[in-house]
Amino acid sequence: MSISTRSFTVNGKTYTPPAQPVVVICLDGSADEYLDITLAHDRMPNLKKMTLSGYRGMVRGALPSFTNVNNSSIVTGVTPAVHGICGNFFYDTDRKEEVMMNSAEYLRSETILAAAANAGRKVAVVTAKEKLRDILSHKMTGIAFSAEKANQAQEATHGIGNVETVLGLPTPAIYSADASLFVLRAGVALIEKGLADFLYLSLTDYMQHTFAPEDGPSLAFYEAIDHELGRLLAAGAVIGATADHGMNAKQKADGTPNVLYVETMLTEKFGPGFRVICPITDPYVKHHGALGSYVAVHLPEGVSETEVAGWLQAQPGITEVHNKDMAVHLLEQPADRIADLVVLSARDVVVGRTPAHHDLSALDSGLRSHGGRYEEMVPLLISHPLKAAYRSKAGGDPRNFDVFDFTVNGTTLN
Repeated sequence: MSISTRSFTVNGKTYTPPAQPVVVICLDGSADEYLDITLAHDRMPNLKKMTLSGYRGMVRGALPSFTNVNNSSIVTGVTPAVHGICGNFFYDTDRKEEVMMNSAEYLRSETILAAAANAGRKVAVVTAKEKLRDILSHKMTGIAFSAEKANQAQEATHGIGNVETVLGLPTPAIYSADASLFVLRAGVALIEKGLADFLYLSLTDYMQHTFAPEDGPSLAFYEAIDHELGRLLAAGAVIGATADHGMNAKQKADGTPNVLYVETMLTEKFGPGFRVICPITDPYVKHHGALGSYVAVHLPEGVSETEVAGWLQAQPGITEVHNKDMAVHLLEQPADRIADLVVLSARDVVVGRTPAHHDLSALDSGLRSHGGRYEEMVPLLISHPLKAAYRSKAGGDPRNFDVFDFTVNGTTLN
C-alpha cells in the first residue's frame, strides 16, 4: 500500500508524515494514575514497550477540561480562543438560547485531519460518541463514524457503510468498556484492510467516570486497551496518545456528591436573574449528571460583577473566579462565547446550577468528574523515539493538542 508523505500546512504548522500509518488516540478521561496503576500490575506490556522506546510524559490540556473543547484542540492544534469550541454546551447569545456545541458550525479552524486528506492520506475518524463526529470530520474527505451509531453509517455520509460487516465488529452499548475498545479495534481493522493510514481514534470516559484507577474493571479495561495498542504497533503504526482531561472523585467523606449549586447560591445572595451554564452538559447523563468543576455565569443587569466575583471567590470549594477579560487571557477562551464570569472548583468539588437541573439518580456509581484545573494535566505517549528537538520541546510546556505534531513530525522515522 502506497502511503503519501506529502507535507501539508494547517493553522500555521507544517506536518510531514512518515510513510507508515499514523494513529493518534484520545484516551478520554485518562488521568495518568490509570496508566501508572495498571502498569504497576504488569498489565500493560505494550505501553511499557512504547515508554521505553518512545516517550511518556505529562502535558497541559485546554480549559475547560471537557471533551468537545479538547478534542477540537487536538484535531486543530490550537487553543479554544482560536478554534472557538468552549464547552460541550453553552449559551448562544446570538440565538438567545442554550445549545449543545457539537456542530461543526461552531468550529472556526481547519482541522489537521481535513488537511491530511487533501494531501493524499487515507484519513479515518472513529469516535465512541456520536456527538463528536460532526466537529472532527469537518470538511474532511474520508471515513468518519462513531461506535455509538456504527450500524447507521452510510457510504455517502460517513465514507463507509455496513461497518459491522466490513470491520467484523458489532455496534457496542455506549455505556460500556466496549464503546472505547470498539474504536481501537476499528482502527486496527481499517489499517489492516487498507482503508486508512492516518487515523484519529477518540474513546469515551464512561469507565473513568464509573471506576477508580485501582478498581478491577478499570485494570481489565486498560489491559484490553494495551492489547489493541499491540495490534496497532504490529500493523506498523506510529502511535501518539493523549487525553482530553483527567478524572477525580467529587465526593464527600460519606460518599455523597460534593456539589455547589452556584445559581441557587447566587439567587439566595443577590436575587434572581442569574444564568449559570454547565459546559460539561451533554446527552450522556449516566457519566456525570451534568456536573463538572467549571461553570459559566451570566449576570443580570444592575448586579456588580466585582461584588459577585469577590463573594464567589470567598466560598469554600471555589478555587478560581475570572471575569471575561481574564478568562480570555488566562484560560484561552473565545471572547465572544464566554460568560461574564467563569468559576472553577476544588479537586473534590463540582459546581452546578440548581438541584432541579441535575439528576443524580442516573449515576451508575459515586460521582467522578472533571472540568477544572485538577483535570488539566494529562499523559502524552509517543510510540517511537523522538528527535532531539522534540525531546527538548517535551521538557518545556507542551500541550495535549501538540500530539499530532509530536506523532507526525517528532519521531526519528522522518
